[in-house]
Amino acid sequence: MNTRKTLKVNENNHLEIGGIDSAVLVEQFGTPLYVMDIEHIENMCKAYSDTLKKEYYDGRIYYASKAFCCKEIYRIIDKFGLGADAVSEGEMFTAKSAGFNLEKVIFHGNNKSHSEIEYAVTNSVGFIVIDSMDDADIVNEISKKHSKVQPVLIRVNPSVEAHTHRFIQTATPDSKFGFSIENGDALEIVKKVISLSNISLKGFHCHIGSQIFEKQGFILAIRKMTDFYKTVKENFSLYLPVINLGGGIGIWYTDEDAKYSYSDYADFVSTICSELKRCVKEKNLEIPYLILEPGRSIVGEAGITLYTVGAVKKIKGLKNYLSIDGGMFENPRYALYQAKYSAVAATSMNEELTEQYSIVGKCCESGDIITENTLLPEMKRGDLLAVLSTGAYNYSMSSNYNRNKIPTVVGVKNGKAFVMVKGQTLDDLIKLDV
Repeated sequence: MNTRKTLKVNENNHLEIGGIDSAVLVEQFGTPLYVMDIEHIENMCKAYSDTLKKEYYDGRIYYASKAFCCKEIYRIIDKFGLGADAVSEGEMFTAKSAGFNLEKVIFHGNNKSHSEIEYAVTNSVGFIVIDSMDDADIVNEISKKHSKVQPVLIRVNPSVEAHTHRFIQTATPDSKFGFSIENGDALEIVKKVISLSNISLKGFHCHIGSQIFEKQGFILAIRKMTDFYKTVKENFSLYLPVINLGGGIGIWYTDEDAKYSYSDYADFVSTICSELKRCVKEKNLEIPYLILEPGRSIVGEAGITLYTVGAVKKIKGLKNYLSIDGGMFENPRYALYQAKYSAVAATSMNEELTEQYSIVGKCCESGDIITENTLLPEMKRGDLLAVLSTGAYNYSMSSNYNRNKIPTVVGVKNGKAFVMVKGQTLDDLIKLDV
């Protein structure tokens, strides 16, 4: 477990989150239960934002909303001066509903709808990221209709392959996202965008992937991106004031992953700032406004999901199954790309790990697995289980598969708990039925 002041084992041998015993949280809110460690989120926001201010001339951290989106998360990031990136009208609407200034929002997406673009333009989002040829036409058309000139970035692929699962690599030449620098597509979209009257090109965006632990990938991306800025400057005499290097820094899920501290994450930002300053100077470029878009690393380890154990099935000589009252409806990531997690017995943290279990959900799917081959103490029905590092892409990807209810999300800080997102009721499951 990647322990910290707000995630530890208490004197009762129980898992404690944000100063609250996990058993107390379950008694108050039930299971399954998403728990978010607010102090950890705040510390991550501070580590990123403070380091960027200290190490670079000008820029902003933009939280990647897709990791975990609700009104409260926008209130939190706003306190630390962060912007947000959004990939749907729903994320923009949620931010606006929380009182978040949409001028601090970047709207992404490889297939934005006409209505989503109209929402972004009419609500004056800071940047729209152009991700296809007709994207540019539609943004220009809608901006013209509303007598606006919309600032845009172009998403480009620098062909840097991060060492992650192929489903979360996003900057390869054959990606569905962006325009390849290598094959000339990126220069073609630049030519098109600067010919349109109601959009204003401000710079480029890239995102090399997710769950990245090697700084070298970001360094290589910076070198390729600044090379491209130089090419554009030479070909079009354009001064582009913004560079967006995306996010993707990894978090701890299992002991196969690095255990980073706040200073380790700050060091990633320092490395990026240092390399960008070096490349800009070397290539005689104007100093750009730097945008970074972390999401998972801000909320991922802050999240812990609590479950009650149900059936325990031991197949002699083959496998032990530990069934929980959740499953792929509140965490589909194993089913999607075999994401790995660590689980602990929340109320017997220091007991000897004697049994190996496959932790499975209650959905009618053989692939409804949370994690496999997990060492735990002997477990029985009614015990509490905690799955760690579930703050990113769990609630965001949740569904009502098998007509299960999406659980409550609670925030914890300094020994107090509050509801961030209400859990669904049975009535919620049928409220849209006709």
